[in-house]
Parts: sequence; C-alpha cells; structure tokens
Amino acid sequence: MELPQLKIIFAGSVGAGKSTSIHAVSDIEPFQTEEIATDETRHLKRKTTVGMDYGRMNLDETTSIQLYGAPGQERFEFMREILGEGALGVIILINNATESPLDQLDRYLKTFSAHMQTRSIVVGITFTDVKDTPSLPDYRNFLKKTPDSTIPVFTLDARNSDMVRTLVKTLIYRIDPSLSLKR
Repeated sequence: MELPQLKIIFAGSVGAGKSTSIHAVSDIEPFQTEEIATDETRHLKRKTTVGMDYGRMNLDETTSIQLYGAPGQERFEFMREILGEGALGVIILINNATESPLDQLDRYLKTFSAHMQTRSIVVGITFTDVKDTPSLPDYRNFLKKTPDSTIPVFTLDARNSDMVRTLVKTLIYRIDPSLSLKR
C-alpha cells in the first residue's frame, strides 16, 4: 500500500539554513548535493547546495512529507521551478545577516508568486542573533503589503528541530487544518 506523501520546498537566500533545517527534522539521512563554492558564495561559506537537498519527515504511520531544499544561488533559479512542481507549500528562509534581507524576501516572494495563489508560504528568518535588523515587526510590516498579507513569519535557528518543526507544522496547518504532526 502506497502512503500519501506531501511535498514542501525549502527555498531562500544562500546560507539561510535550508540544508541545515532539512537535516534537523528529516527521519531519514538527508540527500545533499553540496560542492565547494566557486562563485561569490565562497565568501559566505565553504560548501553550497548545487542541485537540491532531500529529506523525509513522517507525519504519522500513514503520511510523510517530502522535504526538498532548493539552491540559493541565482544561477540555480531553474531548480526552484523544477522542485516547486507538485509542492503543496514553500518555506522561505532568509539570512538576516546578509545585505538587504527584505529585498531577498521580496525576490523569493516574486519567484513563488504563482504558488501563493494555490499553495501556502511560511517565512523563517535566520541569524537574527548575528544581526537584529530588520526586526521581526519589520518583516511582518513588509509582508502586510503582499497579496497574501497573512503569511506567517518566524525567527529560526535552523539547527533547532523544534523550531523547524514549528515552521513545517504552520505550513501544513495552512494547507489543511485537519492534518497535524503527531510529534
């Protein structure tokens, strides 16, 4: 018997914690396509995702969530569209310590604007401990100006499985309130 599977995408800026988030909550050993960074990304981190990340999180005994992480570099933008096919929702992660994080959020919202019509989006802001501006209220005010002004936004430590689960639970609840994570 094949189990129902849900698909969600982790997308966002380089170094925002997409791979780390998937690793924090996956019930299987995540598949990662990381290589040594050779472009401007090398100034931010040594290795970077060049294809996708993949993990799986079990909702319960009968349903699992397929977790796909899209690369953050602009040259891999085509992967966001490929991975977005059939996805029920998107978790956008933004590295608050980078230059112009609100502009990055705007770019990712535009990338997934078609998804906003039929799918759910949740935003996680990482590295607020490194740089505290923009603040969470700044992000909320920014999101009020979007077509879906109800997009939830959270601060996130991508290493913390409970925090990542909160984002996933919120996304799942927005997709279908009858679904819930049992743990």
